[in-house]
Amino acid sequence: MHIPILNLKKQHELIGSAIEGAVLNTLRSGNYILGQNVETFEEKLAKATDCKYAIGVANGTDALVIALRALDIGPGCEVITPSFTFAATAEAINLVGAVPVFIDIDLNTFNLDPNLIEALVTPKTKAIIPVHLYGKPCAIDRIMEIAKRHKLHVIEDNAQALGARLNGKATGSFGDIGCLSFYPTKNLGACGDAGALTTNNLELAKRIKKLRAHGMEKRYYHDEVGYNSRLDEIQAAILNVKLDYLPQWLTKRQILARHYQTRLKDLSSHLIVPNEDFDNTSQSVHVLHQYTIRLKKPKSQTNLRDHVANQLSQNGIGSMIYYPIPLHEQKAFSYLNSVSSNFPNSNIAACEVLSLPIYPELEITDIDNVSDCLKQILTRDLSLV
Repeated sequence: MHIPILNLKKQHELIGSAIEGAVLNTLRSGNYILGQNVETFEEKLAKATDCKYAIGVANGTDALVIALRALDIGPGCEVITPSFTFAATAEAINLVGAVPVFIDIDLNTFNLDPNLIEALVTPKTKAIIPVHLYGKPCAIDRIMEIAKRHKLHVIEDNAQALGARLNGKATGSFGDIGCLSFYPTKNLGACGDAGALTTNNLELAKRIKKLRAHGMEKRYYHDEVGYNSRLDEIQAAILNVKLDYLPQWLTKRQILARHYQTRLKDLSSHLIVPNEDFDNTSQSVHVLHQYTIRLKKPKSQTNLRDHVANQLSQNGIGSMIYYPIPLHEQKAFSYLNSVSSNFPNSNIAACEVLSLPIYPELEITDIDNVSDCLKQILTRDLSLV
């Protein structure tokens, strides 16, 4: 048995000819920077995210940095963001000279706990960057209410949640700016690095376009110091092909997740599955960038999560820990002198989360095999619990 955490080769087997054709047409065109492919993709992406404007950039981290710059957030500013997420979110805050202020998560959602925001707001607080982690919309409606009350900007880190919706509205369209990554492992992945920003504000869109191209609106006239962060024409060509498949891919992910829920429900005394019904008629549409379970903290000193991950691997099943070390514990952010006890839920998640294989090319039988293997491991090793 071999079920990897992700298999991009399978995806290419299904749509590779269309991608190769789009790439070859781009190569033959002789137009490689900010051409028709990028323009078309930006139009399609804006529509897909309920936004008026989408601007392609080189990668998701640049998207976050440029979003902060576009909102004039820099030295002397504080930005609230979750401790339990990928480092790029806080890294971008640091890169513009601002200070990340970490906030703990809600263990039921893995997203930041909005109940904790107002206690962290100071006169220096200028923005909140919530993350729609694993593809689940955070409580962005509540976050927007708090931000409005305190006159704060909101930048949505939508890197893992393209296609997710809350109350019928797309993630990435609630805040001032939404930021996307098209890293190959994302639900919509390029064949290399790529990213984008989305907004409904024309002035922000204009500034973002300048910042991505060395601060230029008119060629060789630099209004401010910007970046060399343009979405590549070849990557845009690939994304244009893939974007058409995204709705059916997201539907397949939800089908697979529902099957996981059914197969794993008997193991509820040992693991916690995502608190979702994965039904598109619900208020919150989860797009399953990851299917992440929690393996409950064992009574002994043995780390059950790591043990299970190791046993799955020995049985040919891939899994991944997103993320083993919360940001407040990372060496890169040690200068903040964070107090670990202020982030109890982030600490628990880092010790207990495990993401299982979920991608559109999987079959129901694969989910059965993963679930059966999990059941065998936990049944055999109950002494660890």
